[in-house]
Amino acid sequence: MLKEFKAFVMRGSVLDLAIAVVIGTAFNKIVTSLVKDILMPPIGLVLGKVDFSNLFVNASKDSYSSLAQAQAAGAPTINYGLFITAIVDFLIVAFVLFLVIRTVNRIQQPEKALLPATKECPYCMSAVNVKATRCPNCTSNLEKD
Repeated sequence: MLKEFKAFVMRGSVLDLAIAVVIGTAFNKIVTSLVKDILMPPIGLVLGKVDFSNLFVNASKDSYSSLAQAQAAGAPTINYGLFITAIVDFLIVAFVLFLVIRTVNRIQQPEKALLPATKECPYCMSAVNVKATRCPNCTSNLEKD
């Protein structure tokens, strides 16, 4: 059983998946930082100095000036600002994955064989359009290929 497990783990697809998970985790940290530290502050500034990480609905009767205060007090909160940040985070990851998959699909598509635009007339040996059924030079009937 141990040998079977080792053979399973050492298969190329399992190793590729493991590497993809590790790289995806690292990529997620980069995107999260990009969204949280780079994108959301200017968006918040444009929208009237809004701090998305501090947008929440307090579900308790007490009043709190920040999300950190409410969480420290153990108050139930609906953190819609963090949710908006997560949505932006997801959209960036989804867009990057779309670009990667689109590029891979283009690379993997077999190139269409370039068909010649002309063929040779078997009677007068002149170049004739591939779609032609009669030679324009000697007027011979041409067979379809």
